[in-house]
Amino acid sequence: MSSKRFRVRLWLALAVVALAAPASAEWKEKVLYSFQGVPDGAVPAGGVVFDKAGNLYGATEDGGSSSCDGPGQCGTVYQLAPPTQKGGAWTETVLYVFKGHAYNDGATPEGGVLIDQAGNLYGTTGYGGSGPCTLLGGAVGCGTVYELSPPAKQGDPWTETVLYSFQGGNDGYVASGDLVFDRAGNLYGATLFGGGKGTTCDSLYGGQCGTVFKLSPPKSKGGKWTEKVIHRFAGIATGKEYGDGAEPNGGLVLDSKGAVYGMTYIGGYNCPHNSNQGCGTAFQLAPSTKGGGTWTEKPIHVFKAGNDGGEPNGDMIFDDVGSLYGAAGGGSPSGGGLAFRLTRSKSGMWNDSVLHWFSDSGPGPFTAGLRFDSFGNLYGPTAEGAHFRGTVVRLKRPARQGEKWLPTILYTFQGGTDGGFPDAVLIFDTAGRLYSTTQGAGSSGGYGTVFELSP
Repeated sequence: MSSKRFRVRLWLALAVVALAAPASAEWKEKVLYSFQGVPDGAVPAGGVVFDKAGNLYGATEDGGSSSCDGPGQCGTVYQLAPPTQKGGAWTETVLYVFKGHAYNDGATPEGGVLIDQAGNLYGTTGYGGSGPCTLLGGAVGCGTVYELSPPAKQGDPWTETVLYSFQGGNDGYVASGDLVFDRAGNLYGATLFGGGKGTTCDSLYGGQCGTVFKLSPPKSKGGKWTEKVIHRFAGIATGKEYGDGAEPNGGLVLDSKGAVYGMTYIGGYNCPHNSNQGCGTAFQLAPSTKGGGTWTEKPIHVFKAGNDGGEPNGDMIFDDVGSLYGAAGGGSPSGGGLAFRLTRSKSGMWNDSVLHWFSDSGPGPFTAGLRFDSFGNLYGPTAEGAHFRGTVVRLKRPARQGEKWLPTILYTFQGGTDGGFPDAVLIFDTAGRLYSTTQGAGSSGGYGTVFELSP
């Protein structure tokens, strides 16, 4: 299990002792689906995406089948079809149940799905595949990148193809987070561990500090995808104050020149308390000016856990002038996490601006990356709130530069049938409604939900 997922599950287990009370919200929440557990999915991995027909797609890290070796169940990919008449229910279909390492298939998705123009879905699993990785003495596989293709005839099964099985050495272990395409159809993603560098990361996974990888499609139909590691993170060497990032937590973003940006959960600066773990980084990977050459990595911001936060969460997002926005789950003067903006500077390190600090008694910290609306306001899920089951928060863009971004809680989860513990990015539909998932609660045993928020 990835370190982030372990922390989330521990948080879920502890939070159930809190008492629930009726929620008061500006926006109306509607649960589109509550997961049922095996043979249905359980515990959504990431958020959801739309296809052209208005169907939603996502993955669950658990559920499907309990036959897979590893820390969880096999996991699923699912579809939610909108109601055919006003006021009707959304219809869930499990498109695929992963089979696990014994079948050289993936297991336990650790990110959401990406959809292409043809309706094919792409994602990652933290375990499974053909790799030789073991965990607590058992063979679990090292993770995969998969493709799920729709049938030619409606109603027939979808076809799953493993595009790459990680081998746990220099190529990484535990693929995590969402994938992203470049303009040429190459896929980019990250692994939390493996890569062959570093000794100070999670010892359960060999201590190595993770990778960013590129998968290139075959030149001819039916050929194999080609994997290339474009960076191996090294973390902070024992006794050093500064070092490389470590444990990239997925959610990469590309600029117009093909450079890749992302964040690492730890590494960078040796804090807190000289732990050799670090408070995390934001990084840039620039492609070689010569085709096929070495990529160049540089940190664009090193978090120090004081006023600028630490333990950054997942993906960043560009605005229309090339600044990057993201969230950090730790640090800040009050310990409640923050939202930040990074802007380019001539020095190569980007300038960091804090948009909002959460107090330790507020709804924060953010648990996933942020999303813009058409007015430039930011939206994201948070960990706490009045019932300790999480919230959805909007940060209102100020009218003038230098003014504060003002937070509004749009919805507070109660942890009952409405779901609880949102941990994935939000998406908008054309009507301005928000969609995402919760990792817990719901109407069917606490396996999580897909929800809609409408103003």
